[in-house]
Amino acid sequence: MAVVTVSGQPGCRTREVAQQAAQRLGFTHLSAERLDTLLAEEFGPVQEPGSRTWPDMAASILLRLATESHLVVGVDGAEQLFRGFPGLLRVRVVAPVSRRIGNIMLDDGLPRTQAKSVAQGRDRKTAATRKARFGRATAPPESFDLTMNAETLDGAHMAALVEAAVKARELDAHGFLSRAAEAQLQFQIRLRLAKHGIQPSARAALKKAQFGHPSEEIFANLLDFYRIAWEYEPRSFPIAWDENGKVLEAFTPDFYLPEVNLYVELTTMKQSLVTRKNRKIRLLREIYPHVNIQVFYQKDLQDLVLKYGLMPQP
Repeated sequence: MAVVTVSGQPGCRTREVAQQAAQRLGFTHLSAERLDTLLAEEFGPVQEPGSRTWPDMAASILLRLATESHLVVGVDGAEQLFRGFPGLLRVRVVAPVSRRIGNIMLDDGLPRTQAKSVAQGRDRKTAATRKARFGRATAPPESFDLTMNAETLDGAHMAALVEAAVKARELDAHGFLSRAAEAQLQFQIRLRLAKHGIQPSARAALKKAQFGHPSEEIFANLLDFYRIAWEYEPRSFPIAWDENGKVLEAFTPDFYLPEVNLYVELTTMKQSLVTRKNRKIRLLREIYPHVNIQVFYQKDLQDLVLKYGLMPQP
């Protein structure tokens, strides 16, 4: 299996790096929020996220996913979960405090004084969680194979470096984790968890989808939260042809919800692109009147995210 772990200091936009690296590599991206959902699904919501049992619970889920996909795991401390595996690349993103505060100001719309306080709070929370899970508040430099500075590199640059490192080490040539190897490792993990009275209550599963935009992953998480079945970009609808009947233009809605026979399109782009997309949706409705499609604009999605708490917590 090939596993890339991406962690970093708060305010370094490590999620962006992990998402873009996964897209470039064709790997499955697993964010901290998605892993938390899977942990609750498999072990129940009562599990303490800062517990010493967290590494075994997380490894149990990640190992099973590794039998089906190569992974980019954007979870702080994940580099500790796969020690000894030949297909592992451990990535760390760092930046000076001033840059991290500046990113928080931009991302959260905060003044500098408040952003500085938020950064300090996130640093304390990250250190406390790592201490509870792994016995130490900081990650030693030798824990990582590649460390990148977000002061001089943006997300795209860092994702390209991750891709280059994976290619240079030929990690993507590794096959997925075999079922036999997973079973052996799972047995040891489950024994350790049983000593703490922890047994799985269900079997978590991760849908395979390489999302084109972070908003799509957030929307998929919302659907999963309410156990709403979904398919990602399952069908393209031709909407323009030439005189010979050759398709000139097609439209692919972001999601299909089979239980309610509804297509969903997310629109979070700048106005000029929204206008172009609205034209395509209008054509789709005219040509395929039997197709049900709902459009979620940027404010709609923001309201959903705030209502259901799907944004990363400080």
